[in-house]
Amino acid sequence: MTVLILGGTAEARELALLLSARGVPFVSSLAGRVARPRLPVGDVRIGGFGGVEGLACHLRENGVAAVVDATHPFASGISRNAARACALEGVPLLRLERPGWEAAPGSDSWNWVGTHEEAAATAARLGRAPFLTTGRQTLGCFLGPLAEARAVVRVVDPPEVELPRPWTLLRSRGPYTLDGERELLRRYGCDVLVTKDSGGGHTWPKMLAAGELGLAVVVVRRESRTAGVDVVGDHVAAGGWLAERGLA
Repeated sequence: MTVLILGGTAEARELALLLSARGVPFVSSLAGRVARPRLPVGDVRIGGFGGVEGLACHLRENGVAAVVDATHPFASGISRNAARACALEGVPLLRLERPGWEAAPGSDSWNWVGTHEEAAATAARLGRAPFLTTGRQTLGCFLGPLAEARAVVRVVDPPEVELPRPWTLLRSRGPYTLDGERELLRRYGCDVLVTKDSGGGHTWPKMLAAGELGLAVVVVRRESRTAGVDVVGDHVAAGGWLAERGLA
């Protein structure tokens, strides 16, 4: 009987370390959307399951005793599939999700939106040189509203869409520093930061730098969580949840 950890997040890697130290059998599953992902310790599988039925079959055929969904806060598709597959197979499911960000008290520069399309329209209204940090998979949402803007795009892997001529492409992987983010925003004259509510400290310095420099900030909200699924905010709590079920 094994624990299946879904996701390549920092929280997933931390949980893998904890389970490895405790001698708990587990497998980490990564979607395979990043060319050179940071791999956790232990056994790793890469690639999709083939929807709800495929995941349910995997749980059944591999003796999975519990699933910890530690995917990115915006990987809503796999989270929904995990909830349905675990319900079908009667497998306990835990959602391990880092807390979202909150604006500093008194801050009035954060603009919360529900979709990336709304983020694009809001960024176009607020400035002419946005810094886009929502990832390569959502860039298509920004092409129309920001086609003439001096947008700066930061991604890990190459975009899958052709970027407008005025845009600047930066490829890098965090974590980032406050000094570095401050210098980047000044160098390119950015006036709006566009991001997702990813949470955590990995990319938080850009939020601090934007606040220091007086930039408007556009934040895409997370989708609502799946009802009936236990949620914890860190790997220690996840280990405790598994221990309560005799699995860690």
